[in-house]
Amino acid sequence: MGTDPAKAGRETTIDPILQLGAVELRDRLANGALRAVELATACADRMEAREETIQAWAWFDREHVLRQAAALDQHRAAGRTIGPLHGLPVGIKDIIDTAGIPTENGTELDASRVPGQDAFVVARLKQAGALVFGKTVTTELAFLAPSKTRNPHDPDRTPGGSSAGSAAAVADHMVPLAIGTQTGGSVIRPAAFCGVTGFKPSFGAIPRTGILPQSASLDTVGVFARSLEDAALLAEPLCGYDALDTATTLAPPPALLKTTQSDSPVPPALAFVRQPCWAEADEETKDAFAELAGTLGDQCVEVDLPPPFTQAGDLRQRVNFAEMAKAYYHYEKRGGDRLSPQLRAALDDGKQVLARDYLSALDWPGILNAGLDEVFDRFDAIITPAAPGAAPAGLETTGSPAFNGLWTFCGTPAVTVPLLATQAGLPMGVQLVGRRGDDARLLRTARWLVGHLSQSA
Repeated sequence: MGTDPAKAGRETTIDPILQLGAVELRDRLANGALRAVELATACADRMEAREETIQAWAWFDREHVLRQAAALDQHRAAGRTIGPLHGLPVGIKDIIDTAGIPTENGTELDASRVPGQDAFVVARLKQAGALVFGKTVTTELAFLAPSKTRNPHDPDRTPGGSSAGSAAAVADHMVPLAIGTQTGGSVIRPAAFCGVTGFKPSFGAIPRTGILPQSASLDTVGVFARSLEDAALLAEPLCGYDALDTATTLAPPPALLKTTQSDSPVPPALAFVRQPCWAEADEETKDAFAELAGTLGDQCVEVDLPPPFTQAGDLRQRVNFAEMAKAYYHYEKRGGDRLSPQLRAALDDGKQVLARDYLSALDWPGILNAGLDEVFDRFDAIITPAAPGAAPAGLETTGSPAFNGLWTFCGTPAVTVPLLATQAGLPMGVQLVGRRGDDARLLRTARWLVGHLSQSA
């Protein structure tokens, strides 16, 4: 039977500091009520007490963490300007380069690899005053072979993939914030399974320079937190333009936190979408969402997507596998026999994709978004499951990304919040999807939903 992560960790009582949200921690760090060293120590103690069970970390060095924290405290004590993430520990998925710190991409083929330069997002974190806490476990080359990480709610269940370490570390109160990536469902799915908030911004919102490329048309940086406000706090300083990433644009970054914390001018209208993969949802999920739609009443209307959307899953996979076959060719060439069967099979499939079919698939996000625009002209957001159900039992799978791939393919922002639970107490994520580029509005709508349901409870 699943349990709350706090209860799962009762053998090591959670420090009250670690139960505070990132926004409150930021305020305490900024006004001197809390020192960065105190917070870093509490996180390190929690991590060391729980890591044997959860196995969320690929690299961690307590002394390195405390040195960073002490330097941040000295910076503030000197009266210097502090950043919006001052002193906040952040877990970094181990496909994101960190200068002087191992980045091994979840594969023995990159064992002992130490980058000489930070990824764009890591440089932004440091500029914002965040504390790089460590590298979180990822699956092999961010694909489907399960990692060593366990679900904090039940260590015998999957935490998802490929950003499993980031989701589990936040869920287990080891860090308040973490970064992951999504090419299929690798932010939303593990966040849902582990019972935290996962936010995948619009494609191109956060630059990917210095991050292991798997599929240039799909790879998206996302964040993990324990509330929508906290997710907005982390994501906002990461957004921007990078000339080295052609998916980014010269546009003002969104005011994510301010908008998320603001009230909607009118109650949002939500479109309940079953998605073409609805048959994959288990009965408990179907019943839970029927009840949720009923609770929302006139604020929620069921909407059917047009028939072309049924092709989106196959088209996304075609693009993913074709681009992955190119991106991972050097791994296959120097150590193909050391790659997992799942990855080798996907690479073989990718090599069989015809150029005609690949280029045709690249046209489809524009077509699908035109159909979604008709939905978003009437509704503030789409509401749909984050996964077919709660985290599956067993450790031989990372779970199905079926409920996430469509939104990754379309490049739309998506967020999951742990609003539902199974009869056994396992978290079930409610996924909200917004119009591409309307990230701040989506988070504000999700915050309205959380507040509305808490008042209705």
